[in-house]
Amino acid sequence: MEQPLLVARVRKTKGKGAAKKLRKMAQVPAVFYGPKTESVMLAVDYPELERLLKQGSSDNVILDLQVQSDQGNETHKAIIKDILVDPVKDIFLHADFYEISMDKEITVDVPIRLVNSPVGVTEGGILQHIRRKLNISCLPDKMIDALELDVSGLAIGDSVHVEDIDLPEGIVSLEEGHLTVATVAAPTVAEEAEEEVIEEELAEGEVAESEQEAESTEES
Repeated sequence: MEQPLLVARVRKTKGKGAAKKLRKMAQVPAVFYGPKTESVMLAVDYPELERLLKQGSSDNVILDLQVQSDQGNETHKAIIKDILVDPVKDIFLHADFYEISMDKEITVDVPIRLVNSPVGVTEGGILQHIRRKLNISCLPDKMIDALELDVSGLAIGDSVHVEDIDLPEGIVSLEEGHLTVATVAAPTVAEEAEEEVIEEELAEGEVAESEQEAESTEES
């Protein structure tokens, strides 16, 4: 399968001032590294990185990273290891690219998506999605966008664990099997108590209102 191409240029300057200057020029400071590759500071076009991420259906994007330098161009298979985003402005601040080999396993986190509504929810239970990602190991061409977990059979008090997930061939979970992914919890005692308090307050209010009406009637 052909991977998308992203062009990156080697940068020689570093520090907050240099990074700020790059961002003003619609560039994203980045770094490229790997098990057999020394860290290289890069700069990538913001619009191109944004386009690449929007095209992908998950955070784990495998790409051909073309590194341009004074010595020429070199293309490497890479994965986006991390993207630092400004929490206020919601813009990319920094990107990490990790070199991979298509014949060696990689470790990534994939989202866990719950599908269908549990029977326990129709009975008043509350679906709690506890573990939203699963750490897996696989060859790059076996990587998936997400894991879909059918929770329709969960009744109140039931849970589904990591060991219950049916993984595709070639994918191995690196999480402990007993960890809970999702559960259907019963309504809490606190919620019931809160409802009782509200009902009592309403009842007291109605009594007080009736007494006031009675007093008004007697006065008139």
